[in-house]
Amino acid sequence: MSLLRLCAFAKCLNRRSLFEQCAVRLSRADRCVLCVSLRDGAVRRISETPWQLQRKHISFVPKRDDAKKHELKQSLLHVLEARIQQLQSDTVLDVQHAKVSSKELVEVKEMERLSQQISQLKTSSNPQVLQWDSEAECGDLYKRICSYLEACVFAEDIQRAQRFLVNQHKKKKRVMNTNVYNIMIRVLAKHNNLNQIGRIFIMLEEVNLKPNLGSYCSVLECMGRKPNCPPKVVTRCLTQMEEEGFSLDDVFRKGVFRQDERDMVLKAVQIVQPDYQPSLKTDTEQCSSSLVHNYYTQRSDHRYPKLDFSQEELQQRFKKQLTIEQDCTITIDSVEAKKPITENMAKMRKLLADQRVLWHKSLLQALRESKKILANTNTADYKHNLYPYLCVLKDKDYVDIMIQSIDELPPSGEALKILAKYLGGRVNTKYSVRQKQHNQTVEKLNNIYDTYTDLVAKDGKECDTLPREQWCKIVTDQNSGPSLQGGESDLPFIVTLELGMYMVDLMVSNIKINSDILNPDFNKKHIPLIYHMYTFRSTRQVGFIKPHPILSQMQLEAMETKLTFDSYVMPMLCPPVPWNSVKSGAYLLTPSQLMRTAEGATQHEELLEQCQNLHAVLDTLNQLGNCAWRINKSLLDIIISIFNDRGNDKLDIPPPLSEAPKIPNFCPQDPSTSSEKAQMKREVSNARKKGSEMHSLRMDALYKLSIANFMRDEIFWFPHNMDFRGRTYPCPPHFNHLGSDVTRAVLVFADGKPLGPKGLDWIKIHLVNLTGLKKKSSLEGRLEYANTIMEDILDSADNPLTGKKWWMNADEPWQALGCCMEIANAVRSPDSTRFISHFPVHQDGSCNGLQHYAALGRDVIGATSVNLMPCELPQDVYSGVAQQVEEFRVRDAKNGVKIAKLLEGVISRKVVKQTVMTVVYGVTRYGGRLQIEKRLKEIDEFPKEHLWEASRYLVRLVFNGLKEMFTGTREIQEWLTESARLISKAGHSVQWVTPLGLPVIQPYHRARRLVLKSLLQSVFLLINYDTKQMPDTVKQKNAFPPNFIHSLDSTHMMLTSLHCYSAGLAFVSVHDCFWTHALTVDTMNKICREQFVALHSQPILQELSNYLVQKYCTGIP
Repeated sequence: MSLLRLCAFAKCLNRRSLFEQCAVRLSRADRCVLCVSLRDGAVRRISETPWQLQRKHISFVPKRDDAKKHELKQSLLHVLEARIQQLQSDTVLDVQHAKVSSKELVEVKEMERLSQQISQLKTSSNPQVLQWDSEAECGDLYKRICSYLEACVFAEDIQRAQRFLVNQHKKKKRVMNTNVYNIMIRVLAKHNNLNQIGRIFIMLEEVNLKPNLGSYCSVLECMGRKPNCPPKVVTRCLTQMEEEGFSLDDVFRKGVFRQDERDMVLKAVQIVQPDYQPSLKTDTEQCSSSLVHNYYTQRSDHRYPKLDFSQEELQQRFKKQLTIEQDCTITIDSVEAKKPITENMAKMRKLLADQRVLWHKSLLQALRESKKILANTNTADYKHNLYPYLCVLKDKDYVDIMIQSIDELPPSGEALKILAKYLGGRVNTKYSVRQKQHNQTVEKLNNIYDTYTDLVAKDGKECDTLPREQWCKIVTDQNSGPSLQGGESDLPFIVTLELGMYMVDLMVSNIKINSDILNPDFNKKHIPLIYHMYTFRSTRQVGFIKPHPILSQMQLEAMETKLTFDSYVMPMLCPPVPWNSVKSGAYLLTPSQLMRTAEGATQHEELLEQCQNLHAVLDTLNQLGNCAWRINKSLLDIIISIFNDRGNDKLDIPPPLSEAPKIPNFCPQDPSTSSEKAQMKREVSNARKKGSEMHSLRMDALYKLSIANFMRDEIFWFPHNMDFRGRTYPCPPHFNHLGSDVTRAVLVFADGKPLGPKGLDWIKIHLVNLTGLKKKSSLEGRLEYANTIMEDILDSADNPLTGKKWWMNADEPWQALGCCMEIANAVRSPDSTRFISHFPVHQDGSCNGLQHYAALGRDVIGATSVNLMPCELPQDVYSGVAQQVEEFRVRDAKNGVKIAKLLEGVISRKVVKQTVMTVVYGVTRYGGRLQIEKRLKEIDEFPKEHLWEASRYLVRLVFNGLKEMFTGTREIQEWLTESARLISKAGHSVQWVTPLGLPVIQPYHRARRLVLKSLLQSVFLLINYDTKQMPDTVKQKNAFPPNFIHSLDSTHMMLTSLHCYSAGLAFVSVHDCFWTHALTVDTMNKICREQFVALHSQPILQELSNYLVQKYCTGIP
C-alpha cells in the first residue's frame, strides 16, 4: 500500500504544479516549455473544442474557468490529505511531519525535498495525466472519417470519397493514419489504377506516414488484376514490403480480404514466385493459466459430447437461421392471436393497414427529397453530412424501419435519445449484414459451416478437439476467398444517434393522420401522427416522442396479432458459430460483441485484442452456447391461458391494460381548494405512472410468451457473451434462462438423459428448494419432506388450475409446477430409473460472494456459515444474520430503544436476505436501507410511518452482524477499496487479470458532456467511458471490491463449465446457480467443489498485489 500511496502522491503533485501555473500569474520565462504548452493547450481547448472545429451541430460543453480552478484546488487538498496519511503511516519516505494550515498549504522546502525523493517516479510515471494523448483525443473523429469513407465506397460514390479524403488530408493531418488512406487504396486496386495508388502513397509521405500491411495487400491485389504486370514491379513492391518488416506469410495470415482479393494477391506474388503457397498455421498455443494447463495438454480421458442431430439436420437448420439473419427481422404471431376477431377489431386492423401504406408513401417521398438536399450540402469543402449513410441501404429499408418503430411506440411515448438509438442501431445492423453479403462472406460461411457440422453431428467424424479448435482448423484449411471477419465496418455511436434523430425528424414532420378518422363528426384536418414534447425526469428536461391518442386508440382496438423482432432478439435455430477471436463468434451474420460495453466505449475491446490467449474464456462461451433447448409446451399453454384471461399478479402474469386504473378527470379551473387540486394532481400522476408500468410489464410478458410460443416445436440455442468482469449472459435479450420464473419454467434441455438411481431424488430435492421451505434441513430431510407431500405434488401436476393449487405458494411457482409435472411423469413410468428426463436441476451457491471472501481470507467461522466447511446440516447465512440481528434488537429493546420494541416479531430471513447478499458486492448503508424498507413495506401489519426509522436501524444491525461473522471480509474489502482510491487518484483506471487470463478494466471516468443538435432539439450526452478523462475516483474505489469478486465468481463458473464439458455433461449457469440433468448432479457437484478448491489454492491476493505494484508503482527506487 505504501508504494501505491507514493504513486498517488507523485501524480497529485504533478497536478498541483499545473494548478500553480494556471492560478498564479507568472511570466512565460518563469515556466518550463512543457507547462507553457499545457497552459496554452488548455486555453485552446476551452475556446475551440475539436468537435466545434469539425462540425456545427456537435459540440462539447466545456467546464467554466471557475469550475476548473475549483477542481484543481480540490485536487491540491486531496494531495495534502494523502501527504498527511503517508507521513503518519509510511516508512518508505524519511520525511518529518509538516503542519498544514488553511493559508499556507505546504512549505516550499518540503515540496522541493519531496520532489527530489520521487524524481525517479515522476520521470518514469505515465504522462497521460499531464499530456493529452493526441491519438485518443482524435479517436472519435478518426472513426467518423473512416466510417464516412467506407459508406461512400459502399454506396459507390467514389468521387465524393476521393474529394473528402483530399479535404481531410489538408485539414485534419493530425487525425489521419494509414488506415484512412487504405480505404481509397483498396478502391483504386479494385479499379486496377496503380498510378492513382502511387499518388496516395505520396500523400502518406506528406503527413509522415508509412504504408502498412493493408497498403501492400491492396497494391499486390492491383498488380494481380493488371494484365501482364511486369515482374520487376512486383519484385520492387515485395522488396519494399520486406524492408518495412512485413513477410509474405504475414500478408495472408493477418490481411483482411473481401471478395476475390486474396486470390488476386496470390496471383501477383506467383508472377515472381510461381511455386509460392501461403503458410497458414492453426493457432495451437495452449492457455497459459496454470489452472487449465492440464485441461488442454492431457485430454486422454476427455469425452466431448456430440450434438444430438444428424449432419443433414444441422445443415437445414443453418439455412433457416441464415435466411432470418439476412432478412435482419422476423415476424411472428402474438399469443393474443387466439382471441376471436370481432367486427371492430377487423375494421381497425384494415384501417391501420391502409394508413401504413399512406405513411410509407409519405416517408419515402420525404426521404428522397431530403437526400437530394443533403447530396448538394457541404460540396464546397466536403465536410461530414449524413448523405452517404442514407445510401448504404435501399430507401425502402429506412422507411420500413421507421414504420416498425411507430408500431412499437408505447402510448406514454419514448425518449428521443432512446428512440434515435434504436433506429440508428437497426440501420447499423442491416448495413453490417449487407456488407457481408457484398463481400461474398455468406458463401464462404456456408462452406465452412457444412464442414463444421460433419465434426459435431452425431453421425459425423470422430473428433477429439474443442469446437473452437475445429472451427479454426476448417477456416485455415479453406483459406481461399474472403475473410470471415473484419471486412465490414460499423457506424460510430454518435453517427447512429444522428441518423436516428434524422429519421425521427422525418417521421414527426411528414406522417399525418386525419383528425376525423375515428369520429366523422369532428372537423377534418391533417394532424401529426407522432409529436415531439418535453417532460421532466427528476430535475432534467427530457425530449419525448409521443403517439397521438388516435393512434393509441386504433392500436388498442385492433389488437394486432403480429410482432416483428430483430433477428438477434430470437434464439438461434442452429448451433452458434464458435467464438474463435475477439471479433468472431455467436451469430452467423449479425454483428455481436464478445464483451458487453457501453455504446462507444473501446477500451475493453482494445485490451482484449492485446491479450495473447483467451482460449479458456472463449471455450466456456462456446460450451454454454452449444446447449440445445426446447419448450415445455404443456406448461406454456397454461401460462398463455392465464395471460389471455386477466393475468395474475401473484403468479407474475401481468394483467391487460383494460385492468389499469382510469385516469381521473382534472380541470385546473374547477372551484377547489389548493390542497384538493394538489391531491387530484397526485392521483392523475399516480394513475398515469401505474398505467405506464402495467403497459411495460404486459409488453415484456407478451414478447417472452410470443417468442416461446413461436419456438414451441423447435430446438434452439442461446449464443453467449460476457460483461467486462467475465460474467456470462445469453445474447437474446427477452427470452432466455436468465429471465424470470415464467421464462425459466418453460425451458428444458433438448437432450434428455435417463434419471438413473438418484435422479428422481434430486428432482424432488430441487422442488423443495423451489418452494423456499426447509432451508435449514439436510438433503435427506428435504427428500423426506418431498415424499410426504407426494399427494399435493401429483394433484398440482394433474389439476394445476382446478385442484388444491399447492404449487402456487412456492417461491418460484411456475418452476415448481414444471417440477411437479416431471415428478408425476417419472413416478408413473414403468421404470423411473430409465425415464428420459429433460428437466434441468439447479444447484445454487450459498451467498457466493461471501464464499469467495471467506476463502480469500481463510476465515473459518465465515466459511462455516456459507457451507465451505463440513456440517451435519446445511448452514443458511441469511438466517444466521437474521438471528444475530434479532439478538441485537432484543438487547436494545431491554435498554428502552423504542424502534427495537416496535420491530418485535418483524425480523426474518426475508427482510435481511437482499442486503446480506449484496453487501459483498458493494451496497452502501443507504442502498441497504432502501432494500430493507422495501421488505418492510410488504408486511401489512408494520406501521408505515416508521419505515424510515426502522430500516435505518436494521441496516446498521445487519452491517454490524456481518462484521462480527466475517472478520476477514471487511479487511479485504477495505484493502481493495483503498488500493483503487490511490490508483484512481494517480490518474489510472483500476485494472487486473483474472486467474484465467481475462483482462479487466473498470470503465468509470469523469463524465464529459456532448451536445448533439438536430431540428427537433439538442440532446445532451454524458460520456463517462472516455479514457481521455480522469477516472471517477468514487466509482473506481466503490466498484473494485464487488467487481473483483464477480470476476472470481465468473472464473469459478468457467472452470466448472470446461470440466463438465470434458466429462460429457450438459451444463449452463445463471451466474452462481449451475444447471444440469438430474442424472449428472452428483458429478457436477464434485467438479464444482474441486474447481473452487483449485481456484482458491492459487495465491490470488498475492498475485493481485504483485500485479498492482508492477503496473502502477514502476520506477520506485
